[in-house]
Amino acid sequence: MLARDDAPESSSLNVISSEDLQLRRLVEAMEPGDFRTLMQSALQLEAQGDRRAAAATYRTALQRLPRFMSPSLKPVLDHAKARSEANDAELETFLAERLAGLRARHHNARLDRVDKGLDILLRKRRVYRPQPSFMYLPQLPAIEFYDRDLFPWLDALEAATADIRAELLQVLAGGPQTLEPYVTVDGAPQARWAQLANSRRWGVFYLWKAGAPVAENLARCPKTAKALEGWPQCRLEGTGPSAVFSILEPHTRIPPHVGVNNARLIAHIPLVVPAGCGFRVGAETREWEPGKAFVFDDTIEHEAWNDSDQPRAVLIVDCWNPYLSEAEREMVTEMTAGVSEYYGDLPAYARGAEG
Repeated sequence: MLARDDAPESSSLNVISSEDLQLRRLVEAMEPGDFRTLMQSALQLEAQGDRRAAAATYRTALQRLPRFMSPSLKPVLDHAKARSEANDAELETFLAERLAGLRARHHNARLDRVDKGLDILLRKRRVYRPQPSFMYLPQLPAIEFYDRDLFPWLDALEAATADIRAELLQVLAGGPQTLEPYVTVDGAPQARWAQLANSRRWGVFYLWKAGAPVAENLARCPKTAKALEGWPQCRLEGTGPSAVFSILEPHTRIPPHVGVNNARLIAHIPLVVPAGCGFRVGAETREWEPGKAFVFDDTIEHEAWNDSDQPRAVLIVDCWNPYLSEAEREMVTEMTAGVSEYYGDLPAYARGAEG
């Protein structure tokens, strides 16, 4: 175990380095406020040799940064960050030793939730929460990637991966015109979508679109249509059910964004995945593996990239959040339809129904 900090010899308390003096002067010159007060306390604790208390105070100070700071205060910020990060590293070692016995005793238990909490505690992992652009249902778990076992209906899609891939490749053999841009925008797009707006760099081939089957496309992919028969569709006016082949061109990135409604989740069934492709939801990053589906909450910030020289292809379907009751699903369906009826012809993006 790590030993507790011992106070230094009293004579060392009177030794203040030129760096410490500079930091104190910079802090004294700041406008009064919480940040200045906390920094003064942290510097004092550090001078007294209480490194751990000083680091904790620096961390709190960094959470109270003023909105505007002079560039001259960079040494103050750098010092606070360095002391905080060094302390986090020591705390990580301390806790690893303390928890080693429990880990050994519970070696067969699932501890991934605790491990993620530990990473957050140590500032190694950011906290991401659902931020849907349209509808938020409270008290649903904020899970980035859901347990695959909650979705047994995905077995049929995974088992049909080879047939689904073959049908997709036949579709793609028809040339780029067989796809449509996923991001369609009238007028000037938001800056983050500028490269993908109205572009087939992120192209799609819809099997179900915004709640309705695309009969012509389903007819071109009969084995895929058959595999989708067991798919439990979520009814959301103007949004779902949706099933689509998503093609990301080489050296293309989908920027961080969020979906519309945390009552639904998104499933990916990877079909064509060259090396150099990746996917992030919140603080967790995964690679696609052909034929191995995963389900995620798209109302948590997510992004995708293809750094390879080949297209990446995924079948995407939506589904209900498994923690919703049947009654809740019916209510959400009716609420969504009610919003659509209330606004009438108002574009979906104007009422928040599209991300």
